[in-house]
Amino acid sequence: MRIDILTLFPEMFSSYLAASILQRAQEVGLLAVHLHNIRDYAAGKHRVTDEPPYGGGGGMVLKPEPIFAAVEAVLERGRQGDRETRRQGDSPSPPLPLSPSPPLILLTPQGRLFNQRVAQELAGREWLVLICGRYEGLDERVRQHLVTDEISIGDYVLTGGELAAMVVVDAVARLIPGVLGAADAAQEDSHATGLLEGPHYTRPESFRGWTVPEVLRSGHAANIARWRREQALRRTWQRRPELLLAAALTEEDRQFLAILAEGM
Repeated sequence: MRIDILTLFPEMFSSYLAASILQRAQEVGLLAVHLHNIRDYAAGKHRVTDEPPYGGGGGMVLKPEPIFAAVEAVLERGRQGDRETRRQGDSPSPPLPLSPSPPLILLTPQGRLFNQRVAQELAGREWLVLICGRYEGLDERVRQHLVTDEISIGDYVLTGGELAAMVVVDAVARLIPGVLGAADAAQEDSHATGLLEGPHYTRPESFRGWTVPEVLRSGHAANIARWRREQALRRTWQRRPELLLAAALTEEDRQFLAILAEGM
């Protein structure tokens, strides 16, 4: 997967992208993240990217010209680079589509709420372009005539879209096959199945008198799987019961939840 990020502060991403899972995903060619400074596409000696809003009011608004220019250059460069690679007979890493345009996603508190379902949707694409808003916002013509999607990571306001972009990159990258190693690792995360994930334990077996549940030490795979399922159901029921309304539940799951309800 390729992800292009347009921002006024590309330096904010360097340390996060160069560590842990995201670093390894890039090193093995499963993920390519390209950072683009919007200011580089602003015209004039001073590279101005923002202006006061028409009609007055506080704050500054990002101008449309540098954002349009940045997106158009990124799209052309991405497609041209892929064509060159294919002509040379090499396999691009990661491969890019030649015809469909990638989603042009604006990170904004006004966008649709980001969740695991949206992360899975985006992970199915080969190429994403993320645009980080700043200041009071950006010129409305960017929303109307350029971006194809708007995403919010929660009902609160951040200084800019950079942190939101990092959240999207992290959540999506985990779902790329091979990034986490085990093929089904991401499927067991909280929200991946509609439930919160249950508790985990590791060595030592006993710590300050608190011991690891016996079932996890039994080696009985079926019992362990059932225990983990029940713990996920219990934790979801205790902390996010509304998630159970949309979760795919078996009859056995429903019976377990009924027992929990009776014990209230």
